[in-house]
This record gives sequence, structure tokens and C-alpha cells, in this order.
Amino acid sequence: MIEKNELSKNELLKHVVEGIHEKKGKNINTIELKGISGAVCDYFVICEGNTPTQVSALADSVEKMVLENVGERPLRVHGKQNAEWIGMDYGSVIVHIFLPELRNFYNIDLLWQDARAVRIPSID
Repeated sequence: MIEKNELSKNELLKHVVEGIHEKKGKNINTIELKGISGAVCDYFVICEGNTPTQVSALADSVEKMVLENVGERPLRVHGKQNAEWIGMDYGSVIVHIFLPELRNFYNIDLLWQDARAVRIPSID
């Protein structure tokens, strides 16, 4: 039996990804950090947009989609001014939206090699 809390995390993840798809975000990766020592959340969602305008639009879309479907607002949002890397903290889920060159530079996809990562196909 799945706990109610786990269902809400899955719903949150689902709507984060829908928000990314809505604005044609690319290279979407979810990383499950539950049970890993030192992890600050249960899931990372990492994606990218081609320009600062798209990165900003992706963050707005995620925020709107999650609010409409789950009723949650992010606890914090960082990076909207430059829109090169926007971090959105939903507590159990942290969303990272990058420009491709910054994503390659920071390479956070590989920080937790023992975590379960799932690549989500982009919608073209």
C-alpha cells in the first residue's frame, strides 16, 4: 500500500514534469534521493531551456501547473533575475532549470551516483 504522503510526492513530480513539457523543456532527469545519507530532499528534477527566456518560462509553467493541480507553491525560488539556473524548492522535490552550458559545468546529474535516475523523454 502506498502512503498518502508518497502519493502527493508522485503527483507533485508528475505536474512538475507536465509544466516542463508545456514549455518544451529538454533533457529532463529525475533523481530519487530518498534514503540516501545527506540528501536534502526526496527528488531532484533537472532540465534545461535553450535561452534565459525559456528557462524563466519553464519555471513559471512549473509553478502554475503545480499550483493548479496540487495546490502547492514553492517554498523558495532562486535565480529568476538572470534565468540561467533557476532552483525551485518544493520541500520534498527540488527543481533545477538550467541553460545547457551551466548544466554541463555544474553537472549535478552525477552528484549522487548511487541514486536512481530516470530520463524523461522531451516532447518535440
